[in-house]
Amino acid sequence: MDAEQGDPACWLDAVCPECGRIRERPGSTACEHCGFAPDAPKLVAGPATSAVRDRDQEGRARNARPRDGLGRPLPYGVPGVERQPEGVPRTPDESLVEAQRLLDAGMPFHAHEVLEDAWKMSDGPERELWRGMAQLAVGLTHAARGNTTGGAALLRRGARNIAPYLDAPPHGIDIAGLGDWAAALATTLDTASGEVPLAANTPRLVRR
Repeated sequence: MDAEQGDPACWLDAVCPECGRIRERPGSTACEHCGFAPDAPKLVAGPATSAVRDRDQEGRARNARPRDGLGRPLPYGVPGVERQPEGVPRTPDESLVEAQRLLDAGMPFHAHEVLEDAWKMSDGPERELWRGMAQLAVGLTHAARGNTTGGAALLRRGARNIAPYLDAPPHGIDIAGLGDWAAALATTLDTASGEVPLAANTPRLVRR
C-alpha cells in the first residue's frame, strides 16, 4: 500500500481477477467479495518450509511470474512479455510520450507501469493527476482482458482523480478528452461482455 494515499502500490492488482470488483484489502489472501484466493508466495523447501516473495535486482518486492501482453500472470517458466523496468526517472513529458507509445502498441498494462512510476515519484500538487492517469490505463487493461466490472470502476475512479486539473491541464494533457473517453468506455463496459478491442478504444493523452 502507498503510505501517504492509502492506495495499493499497483492498481492492477487491486482488482480481483475472479469477480472483477475492486478489493478493499488487496494484500489479503482472499477476495472479501467472492472469496477467490490469488496466487500465494512461492514455498521454498528447507528445514522449515517458508514463503519467499519474489524480488527485483534491487531487492524490492516484485512478482517475478511471467505475464502476457496484457499483464496476466503466466505459470513460472513460461515465456512471457517483458515488463517495463520499474523506477525509471522520467520527466512528465517523457512519461506521457512513453505511455502513449505503449498505448498505441496495444500495451495498456505496460503504459500503466510507466504512469504508475510517475505517480510514485511525484510528491507535489500533480500526484493525484498521475494516480488518475495510471488508473485510466489500468481500467483499459481490464477492459481489454474482458473484466468489464473492474475496468469500468477504475476508469471512473481515474476520471474523478484527473478532473480537478481541468481548468489548467499540466503538460498539455487532454483532461477533458480523457474524461469523456473514460465515461464513454465505462458506460460501454456496463453492458458489455467479453474483451473490448483496444484499437477502437485507445485514448490520446495529450492535446494535439
